[in-house]
Amino acid sequence: MNAHKAAQGSAHETARASAYEHEVKALLSEAGVPVPRGVVVRDLDFSPAAELAEPLVLKAFGPGLVHKSDVGAVALGLSRDELEAAAAGMRARLEVAGFLVEEQAEAGVELIVGLVRDPGFGPVLLAGLGGVWTEALRDTALRLCPISEVDARRMLASLRGASVLYGRRGGPPVDVDAVVKLLMTVGGPGGLWERLELGEFELNPVIAGPSGVIAVDARHLPAPAPVVSGAPGNVTNFLPLFEPRAVAVVGASTTRPNFGNMFLGFYRAAGVPLVAVHPSASEVAGVPAVPSLAEADVDYALVAVPAERCAEVVRQAYGVPFVQVMSGGFGEAGRPELEAELVEAARAAGTRLLGPNCMGVYCPQGRQTFVGGGLGPAGSVALISQSGGLAGEVIKVGERRGLAFSRVATVGNSADVTPAELLRWLARDPQTRAVGLYLEDPRDGRELSEALRSAEMPVVLLVGGRTGQGQEAAASHTGGMVSDRRVWEAVAEQAGAVLVSSQDDLIGVLAYFQAHGSRTSGGDGVLVVGPSGGASVLAADAFDLAGVRLDPLPGDAPAALRGLGVVTSGNPLEVPVGPLGRAALVPDVMAALLRHRAYRDVVLHVNVQAFFTYGDAAEPLYAYARAVAGAQEALPGTRITLVTRNGECAPAGVEDEVRRIAAAAGIPVYRSMEAAAVAVAAGGRYGAA
Repeated sequence: MNAHKAAQGSAHETARASAYEHEVKALLSEAGVPVPRGVVVRDLDFSPAAELAEPLVLKAFGPGLVHKSDVGAVALGLSRDELEAAAAGMRARLEVAGFLVEEQAEAGVELIVGLVRDPGFGPVLLAGLGGVWTEALRDTALRLCPISEVDARRMLASLRGASVLYGRRGGPPVDVDAVVKLLMTVGGPGGLWERLELGEFELNPVIAGPSGVIAVDARHLPAPAPVVSGAPGNVTNFLPLFEPRAVAVVGASTTRPNFGNMFLGFYRAAGVPLVAVHPSASEVAGVPAVPSLAEADVDYALVAVPAERCAEVVRQAYGVPFVQVMSGGFGEAGRPELEAELVEAARAAGTRLLGPNCMGVYCPQGRQTFVGGGLGPAGSVALISQSGGLAGEVIKVGERRGLAFSRVATVGNSADVTPAELLRWLARDPQTRAVGLYLEDPRDGRELSEALRSAEMPVVLLVGGRTGQGQEAAASHTGGMVSDRRVWEAVAEQAGAVLVSSQDDLIGVLAYFQAHGSRTSGGDGVLVVGPSGGASVLAADAFDLAGVRLDPLPGDAPAALRGLGVVTSGNPLEVPVGPLGRAALVPDVMAALLRHRAYRDVVLHVNVQAFFTYGDAAEPLYAYARAVAGAQEALPGTRITLVTRNGECAPAGVEDEVRRIAAAAGIPVYRSMEAAAVAVAAGGRYGAA
């Protein structure tokens, strides 16, 4: 065997079995996807090709021939008389089972349409510029299947090279409706994604022109269909998880304080009815004790014992609606058998399991907590987090910045209770108006995607580990271009959720929705107003980077503002704000402008440093904050956001008072223009969705 055949044999040994191209095209034709006319030849008798119109394309097929162009298994622009010689040359170099001869398609815009099964979210559709541009430009868009027609059109419009589809430099536009129909046939309801044993599936290129589309190359690498979990049974009522009648702590010590003792202290401070579980003591740290969970009349039990003992403890939880296992050392530590045993124990006891490897639940209204320092105010923001440590930070930092939480749940390994299940319940919770999620592993990605789509409230996603590659096998271009990051972007886009990239932005966007979630706006633009200087230029940059366009001021703005002593220069609008300025000037400017145009959002920024460099009292800053608060109350259809730049230059307590004044009027406050821009952009995207 020569070197080429040896290479093909090696590829065949490692590659998955691939359907031959003519078999895939027969499936496409049956589904209504146009393909070139062609014939299959098993030997060197090419007489069946006599009825095909020249020029012709010759393609060899056989074991391991996946990327045919790379190994010289494709020849273009042939006449009928040239077929036999071209085929003989291929046979001399390759292991060939037969040949596909097709009419060569006319030139047009080359596209790629592919399917791949993401490990977390299942079938994903990819579309973009294809052919020779696939690897060079990687200009593609993703959506989870099934897609809608709106999804299909947004995918095409989002491509950097979208202009080639709609006519460019005098060229005719392609039949975009035909491209949309193709995407729906592959990835829409009842599409090919539902019928294929989906490993990878790719049409590349699809040639699009003014008269339609034609799939000139097709590839399908089957894979075993995954086991699909059954539909959820009875919907769990999570209210006792967040507002338990009483709580039990398992694992506190009478001799050596540990995590269990720490939680006993948290719960005693919160004032929730409490019992300790200890095999021999009648009390632990002043808390009455019982020997097992079977004797604890509680709604919620926290288990903090070594991993090997957790299943034994949970088996005793008859009559306890929820058990949270704080302990680690399960699947995340390479011991999935312990995690499976734990789940079985919970099912045997008839309890729902939170965790393992999680910190617990926080709910000021229900006196539930896993953090020290007391309970914050009850509010309308919920959080689901796979990290207990990060959830604790979001709670404490968020409350410092004005967030008030309705429910917080840490889920750790999510062996039983999943983020999707909690999200479905929170979306119907009358106490919750916005939900944040920190996730690393979606567990059941399809269920999560459906829960996100059905949530009729703002949902903010922060995802850890998005830079990893979702697909290791790249036998198709599609497999190589579907990464974890891009799949999460598609999930958020289709669900109308907001995807953020940092903990700070998660807190900031939730603060925006807490303040403005119920406030409707009649405008469609964003106005930025603040003191002059480089700050206005940098503000414009920050909003541009966040994807927010600052539209020009209306043409009659100069006349409207001249009487106030303001010379308009554009948006951002420069208005003097400082210790010697008139506190009501900015609200007056807003009122004058809003008579001429309704803005969706107005972002006001102030240089806190100036109030204490050129003045010696906080009162002018407070007066400005009160004036802004009054403007929000007078303009209920406008969403006002305040940015206190350089706030660290204020004496201790000043920023807190400014934030308190603003919060009372429903105004979120940020310390940087970049953070405000991310939040305002999120509000705009959610409103559009």
